[in-house]
Amino acid sequence: MKQSFSHGRSKQVVVEKKKRRMVGPGGATAPSKDSSGGDKPKVSKIAEAAKKLGITEAELRARQAALLKRREMESKREEEAKKVQDANARLRSEQEKKVQAVKEREEADARRKAEEEARLAEEAAQAKAAAESKNKSSGRGAATPDPAEAMPDPSALESMGGRVKKSKSRDDRDRSGESSSKPRGGERRRRGKLTIASALGDDTERQRSLASVRRARERERERRESGGSDVGEKVSLEVTLPETITLQDLAGRMKERVADVVKFMIQQGEMMRGNDIIDADTAEIIAEEFGHTVKRVSESDVEIGLEGEEDDPKDLSPRPPIVTIMGHVDHGKTSLLDALRETDVVSGEAGGITQHIGAYQVTLKSGDKISFLDTPGHAAFSAMRARGATATDIVVLVVAADDGAMPQTIEAINHAKAAEVPIIVAVNKIDLPGANPDKVLTDLLQHDVQVEAMGGEIQAVPVSALQKTGLDQLTEAITLQAELLELKANPKRAADGVVVESQLDKGRGPVATVLVKRGTLKRGDIVVAGAQWGKVRALVNERGKQLKEAGPSIPAEVLGLDGAPDPGEPFNVVDSEARAREITEYRQRQKRQVQGKAGAAARASLEQLMTKLKDGATETSELPVVVKGDVQGSVEAISQSLEKISTEEVRASVIHGAVGGISESDVLLAQSTGAPIFAFNVRANKQARDLAEQEGVEIRYYSVIYDLIDDVRDTLSGMLAPEKRETFIGYAEILEVFNITKVGKVAGCRVTEGVVKRGCGVRLLRDDVVIHEGMLKTLKRFKDEVAEVSNGTECGMAFEKYDDIRQGDRIECFEVEEIERRLE
Repeated sequence: MKQSFSHGRSKQVVVEKKKRRMVGPGGATAPSKDSSGGDKPKVSKIAEAAKKLGITEAELRARQAALLKRREMESKREEEAKKVQDANARLRSEQEKKVQAVKEREEADARRKAEEEARLAEEAAQAKAAAESKNKSSGRGAATPDPAEAMPDPSALESMGGRVKKSKSRDDRDRSGESSSKPRGGERRRRGKLTIASALGDDTERQRSLASVRRARERERERRESGGSDVGEKVSLEVTLPETITLQDLAGRMKERVADVVKFMIQQGEMMRGNDIIDADTAEIIAEEFGHTVKRVSESDVEIGLEGEEDDPKDLSPRPPIVTIMGHVDHGKTSLLDALRETDVVSGEAGGITQHIGAYQVTLKSGDKISFLDTPGHAAFSAMRARGATATDIVVLVVAADDGAMPQTIEAINHAKAAEVPIIVAVNKIDLPGANPDKVLTDLLQHDVQVEAMGGEIQAVPVSALQKTGLDQLTEAITLQAELLELKANPKRAADGVVVESQLDKGRGPVATVLVKRGTLKRGDIVVAGAQWGKVRALVNERGKQLKEAGPSIPAEVLGLDGAPDPGEPFNVVDSEARAREITEYRQRQKRQVQGKAGAAARASLEQLMTKLKDGATETSELPVVVKGDVQGSVEAISQSLEKISTEEVRASVIHGAVGGISESDVLLAQSTGAPIFAFNVRANKQARDLAEQEGVEIRYYSVIYDLIDDVRDTLSGMLAPEKRETFIGYAEILEVFNITKVGKVAGCRVTEGVVKRGCGVRLLRDDVVIHEGMLKTLKRFKDEVAEVSNGTECGMAFEKYDDIRQGDRIECFEVEEIERRLE
């Protein structure tokens, strides 16, 4: 059966027809007959339908009841919707009728007003014409009539049909209930703007809508289900508080309204807004007042989790070794680097190598890859060591076969040992006539470098960079050492590594050469490198080719940072720009704080150091120095002399003493420790001079050992605290005390003994008891400021930050002398 509703809706309905049940005698149901005339058991249609559907009769009845109930609810909803729709239609019709009536009434009023104005204007014109004619008839010599007489009579105008404006008297207004101060426009002005609702509205109260009733019923039902409580229980949260936080951020972490937090602060007497910053102690009090617990965190916690989790051993895969070649100048280090580059089989395919950056990777004939760090003067290696980040796996120590171990060779050994990096000794220049590789290896024993030929574990390979001999053995030694180290990394994690070098390119902006240690660096990653961050715009290898990604042990140039990071700084990939900005802001604040505290003292200048010591700005009792000499005897003599002039209060500490010229590593060491460099009969090379000027490290050259010792003695003498000696200069008696605006209390005194000097120390004596000790702020004679006042003279005196002075007090004046102490 099909049912039709309004708006074209219809619904199919199944109608069930029931047969009358036949009841036999005695109330028993008459059995039905089968086709053969015999009795057949009665089977209802519901049972047959349930059997067809494969369910029980009770389940079928329940389904039918549910369907019937749903149909009834739908019909009720449709009826209610139809009623609401009809009511809305009637309401709209009535509103339209009322609006139309208002418009028609306004139009009629406007027409009637226009007709009356036209009629009044016509009557006024007629009256004026009649008056003019009357004046003409009375003659020219007649006097001008009074304006009041010329005005037509109001009664005459009314008799002609005109409307005359009359003013009500006060009594009439009182009787009618009007006030003389009633504003113009009356009730209509107070009623405000005319709207459809006000035009159609009658004096009846507005009825509640059906939707509002439904919402109220729903709220009541939820209230009954929740146990009759309209407000849920307050949840106590654990609020994480940094060192400083805004009220708005604190309210968000507590899940409270900002207005409630601001209201609480106003109740406490603090007029604050949502964006005002408060400290952690105040934030903790607020959180506890709102019923929350507090977890205090430090500002440095922003770096927690930056390194990421430890890698699963299953995810690790072998990576190429990172090799740094170090050695003394003119030992063939650069030639060996050039020879190793030529072993790169890829360079032949690319038509040669264009070396742009200080790190590159070569592919050997065997397919193995090796990443080299080109660190002339090992400045980058020293910078990495100073910051505790070592990206190097193996150090190749180049020693000339005809020269042996030199001072810079020893420094390279010390760097490698400090970084705990294995060493491979490459004995170069074996093709020269005076080459003696065995002597070189024997000399290295003095510096705890024992090669395999002498029972040690360090590999030694004789090579000739000029003749290109022994290079295969050197690369095999590097590969073998890498296998022993079992170098592995996870390429599927977020990348991290170290910055090898950085520069500001005119066309590309800040460019950082990075070496990936773990993970894979991709274009689009957000990178934090030291105090700089940025989004990787491009990755370029040492041949100038664009890379989509850089895996472990692969060097690459990174473009997109907001500044040039310091060499040796670690870099990490973070998940969002907000976290990158937060970390870099914290590091920049830390950097500014360190610079502010250190100031010019970090520049290691003796003059600046002595000035700070005299001002009492530091409590340093040790003077670090770096000593470089022409021979070992001179260095030992200088070190022993500096130890002899040291005392229990101050001492000179030689943090590094060696033979040879001043290198860049010496400058870096002096800069990190804040020490000057004393050079005895040696000089600094150009790179070291430039670096010292850049870092502000002072280098002093000496040719006489006594001059060096005298300068150190003068510096240590300046570090000694001066001896203070007090000298009495006079007494003064207070005769009168005056209160002067903007100055305070001023004592009118007479000097009874000695003299009183401006700026001297004073003690206030009352009944021969010292009640104050300070400095004299003002000393005046009449109205003039004077330097001193002698015995028997009256003057005015005021103390610094002290006003409790009385008539009859005595003032004791004295001077403090600081006597400089010197070392003997």
